[in-house]
Amino acid sequence: MKSSISSVLAIVLGLGLASGNSAWAQPTAAPGEAGEAYQGMPAIAPMGVRVDRYLPVPNSAAVPPVDPAKGYRLQELGHGLYMVTDNAYQSMFMVYDKGVVVMDAPPSYSAHLKQAIAEVTDRPITHLIYSHAHIDHIGGAADLGGHPIIVAQEETKRLLERSNDPKRPVPTVTFKDRYTLKVGSQVLELSYHGNAHEPGNIFIWAPAQKVLMVVDIVFPGWMAWSGFADAQDIPGYFNQVAEIDKIPFETLVSGHVDRVGTHADVREQLEFMNDVKSATRTALQTTPPYVGMADADKTNPWAVADNYIDRVVVKCVDAVTPKWQSRLAAYDVFIWSQCFAMQQSLRID
Repeated sequence: MKSSISSVLAIVLGLGLASGNSAWAQPTAAPGEAGEAYQGMPAIAPMGVRVDRYLPVPNSAAVPPVDPAKGYRLQELGHGLYMVTDNAYQSMFMVYDKGVVVMDAPPSYSAHLKQAIAEVTDRPITHLIYSHAHIDHIGGAADLGGHPIIVAQEETKRLLERSNDPKRPVPTVTFKDRYTLKVGSQVLELSYHGNAHEPGNIFIWAPAQKVLMVVDIVFPGWMAWSGFADAQDIPGYFNQVAEIDKIPFETLVSGHVDRVGTHADVREQLEFMNDVKSATRTALQTTPPYVGMADADKTNPWAVADNYIDRVVVKCVDAVTPKWQSRLAAYDVFIWSQCFAMQQSLRID
């Protein structure tokens, strides 16, 4: 039975199980109860385990604080372009001779966006660009008031029509691959590079300022959000990080977290991602099935897969932690989910 279950799992789930019979230990707890931890568990607490304190954020990620009375921080990016941030979310606005173009409206500070703009100009908001459809980045669009022209990729319009959310008005102008917005002397070039984080997530390029805005792909100085930022297409996500590095930007606005980014940040994230991929591939190839399982559970293919996957993830976390835990802020928060997402992708993508 052990051999047939292995074959089924290898075919259906693409586990790449190691051959041969593995030694296994009797469980130390009754069915349904927690037993001993997997062998070689890292010191970093896994998901679902409460910690007294997370790892400290490295000094390299330190930035100017947000004035609590304002609820945001304003940073000039040059030639009428500004970033607004609460040191967790980021958006931009561009001033031109007759008005203002806003790029994203995160609800965490959208009530203050008009105040931020008023620090620079009294011109009206004429355009709003959606980076993508997710509510945490554009859920404050209705707070801007007025009736701006809303520009987005056509997939974003499709998703927002499905959501039917009054906080996220449906775009009035859409495009498939590329769109150039010219307002006065200012130019923004919008482009779609396929699904990675989610369909419709675009690149926003300000050529005069050499500023690139791509949201939920790169996280300068920080661990990416859970599961490679909830990427719907992880191979596509890897491709887009590499693609971002090819654009001749001087400043990257990534939608998160507390500072702008550089090419060095992009390359560091890609190096980390490739380390996770390499460690996971090795773990998938060298982890035997059934270790630590009771005989009665070995005929349960879901249980065998769960046991195998858990131990693959443990090996991945163990492999990459010594190099990365002191380099990326909040490394310990999401490293388990990155390794889990990577093994899912390598097995089925």
